[in-house]
Amino acid sequence: MTDLDTAYNYRDFTSHRRLAATAGDLLSEFTISTKVGFFPGSRGPEHCLDPMRLRQAVHQSLQDLGVQPHVVLLHNPERTLAELTPEQGRERWAAACTALHDMAAAGWCRSWGVSCWDPRRVLAVLDRTLPVPAYVMVRAGLLVSADILDASEELATWLNLDAHSRWGMSPYGGQATHAVWDEVDARQFLRRSQYCSRIPAAFRVAYEVPQVSRVAVSTSSGEHLADLVAATALDTDDSRIARYRSLLRAEALTAEVH
Repeated sequence: MTDLDTAYNYRDFTSHRRLAATAGDLLSEFTISTKVGFFPGSRGPEHCLDPMRLRQAVHQSLQDLGVQPHVVLLHNPERTLAELTPEQGRERWAAACTALHDMAAAGWCRSWGVSCWDPRRVLAVLDRTLPVPAYVMVRAGLLVSADILDASEELATWLNLDAHSRWGMSPYGGQATHAVWDEVDARQFLRRSQYCSRIPAAFRVAYEVPQVSRVAVSTSSGEHLADLVAATALDTDDSRIARYRSLLRAEALTAEVH
């Protein structure tokens, strides 16, 4: 394991300090991605795209980690964009992108990107006159709806990102122990004569739905993590995955008609 993904607000805004305390000098051996966008509020975490707050969060992250993050991702910008008019959204997006671009240029991080649960709000404010994110992290896996999958791929294409710069997250829809995984056997999307259990199979398929080079996943079990690492070597059945995507789109169109 060489890559670690975290966020400014994880573990009640203590994740960076905990990570640094746990890993110590080894932390510099990892590729670290983190996220900024959520901040402490009087009623719990609140989302904000204000450039000053973003700068403060990145600066604090750099101090707490003690090493330069390889990538800083703008965390769920759609949360704020959903509350704004289109014009306000474009202005707020422009300010946030410029701030992260400037921080990367200043050496606070090596590069920057965007992490979003629903890319459709981001697609609505894109502007080619602005700095362009170098990475995108989106939902991945069999539980992602057709419209979100299509929007994720459209976002990556618009940003002209290669496969290396397209990342996935939440391959189990937030819960690997959900009852759906007892009913859905992701092994049907693997090539024959390969053995693994259902959960690792679902993880491997997440790399293809949509196509990403990395998938962020959390676990408290070393055995589970080892199974997921082993699953990355499995071969998928591209024709079955393509058929699944077609069925998703057909179902979405049927729902729109009704």
